[in-house]
Amino acid sequence: MNAENETLVATQLAQQLEEKKENAALVDFKMVTFSLADKDYSIDIMHVKEIAKAGRFTFVPNTLPFVLGVYNLRGEIIPILDLRIFFNIEVPPRDENKLENMLILQVEDQKFGVVVDKIDKVIGVQKSSIQPPHPLFGDINIKYIDGVVESNNRLYVLLDITRIFSSKEVAEAPVPGVNFEKPQRIVKQPPKAAPVPKAQAAAVAEGGMVKSPADIARGITGGDASAEEDASSVDIKFISESLLTYKNFTVSSVNSTWIKHRYSEWSKETKKNQLQTSDDADSFLKTFWSPFTNNWWSKEYADAVFKVLPDNAAKQIVVWNPGCGKGTETYSLACVLKKRYPDAKIRIFAQDIDLLNVSNAGLMSVPANLASDWYSPYLTKKANGEYTFSQEIKDSIMFEYHDCKHTNALPAVDIIFARDILSLLDEKAQESVVNDFIEKMKGNAVAIIGENEEMPDSFSFGENAVGTLVAYTKD
Repeated sequence: MNAENETLVATQLAQQLEEKKENAALVDFKMVTFSLADKDYSIDIMHVKEIAKAGRFTFVPNTLPFVLGVYNLRGEIIPILDLRIFFNIEVPPRDENKLENMLILQVEDQKFGVVVDKIDKVIGVQKSSIQPPHPLFGDINIKYIDGVVESNNRLYVLLDITRIFSSKEVAEAPVPGVNFEKPQRIVKQPPKAAPVPKAQAAAVAEGGMVKSPADIARGITGGDASAEEDASSVDIKFISESLLTYKNFTVSSVNSTWIKHRYSEWSKETKKNQLQTSDDADSFLKTFWSPFTNNWWSKEYADAVFKVLPDNAAKQIVVWNPGCGKGTETYSLACVLKKRYPDAKIRIFAQDIDLLNVSNAGLMSVPANLASDWYSPYLTKKANGEYTFSQEIKDSIMFEYHDCKHTNALPAVDIIFARDILSLLDEKAQESVVNDFIEKMKGNAVAIIGENEEMPDSFSFGENAVGTLVAYTKD
């Protein structure tokens, strides 16, 4: 090789090395790739803790179809989910002795395993190369797809694991304090006939024609109560828009009475008239959520729920509990129902759109302090000394991944327990869900919603109040 060729080769090698360095510098996103039904998918590597092979998972009764069971991962019990079943992809017959390919994932503080057909490799790409999916792209719901990206002539569907396993559609309510405080319920007052302002009376006298509000306002000198009310209405409108933006909270006839009362209270406390941040929205809504949201109930609150439940001699009590969250509400309700209807078979359909919550609810551990509380008759002690709910309580609950805005294929129900759910739906969905309440309620059934919520104005319900709790009946 002569000197000229050596120089050319050295230059080419230097260029290739420089290109590799540039490409490495441009890689700002890594993903783990795998296949489902011979199609390529990927997950952000930041959610993948490890790759494993396992089989013979421990079956857990009353769980969703895509929950294969639980697995002991070096002493940590985690749920195992089959992504193929979740996405309605056909799964070949299982061989009990065959090891499954698993990705061990972590979303927030939850760890779980997902079963896939084949795990491929780790690929580095540029974030800018990730394209939004076409609405008709793929075999799965587009809302679960973060994008599509091409690498080495293969097109990968990038799954949004956070959206799949930790719903973004519902704002997370702040957890109230453990102590149950009986707030004063804000009750709607019947509308009163407003006195006719002098300016408007004068406007009517002029040829019997009523001037527009703007004309009347211009004819008034100085401020009066109506002007203050108009300003307040504008502020409430801004509050409503901010709550929808920050917390997906819809202000409507369901909660407008509380909103107006809370606005007056909050503006005096904070000296503000608008919500400027998500923290402001949290501060505004902190007294809205029903007692013991995402918490174990106190005996006092359990007794209040017991008292508001109607007499019912049926052999089976069917309950619909949309928005069950992590399951503390559902288990607490199941214990109260067993006490209220000791001879009946209790059947609770507990639903939520947070996949991790409903997947883990059946595995929930019970704090030892509940054994000395009102929960005691409904608990049993395991061999390792930990407490769990009795099999009768567990068997009474069916946790389901479901959005109550969609078709609810449920039998006729005796009780609907849906605290604070309506306020997290838009007005059209509120009407649809409440209409579904009416269709599914038996003649003597009751519906219990949030303690600062009321049924929409367009519906007529009877009410039976016990303290701050209200049981709505078919009118």
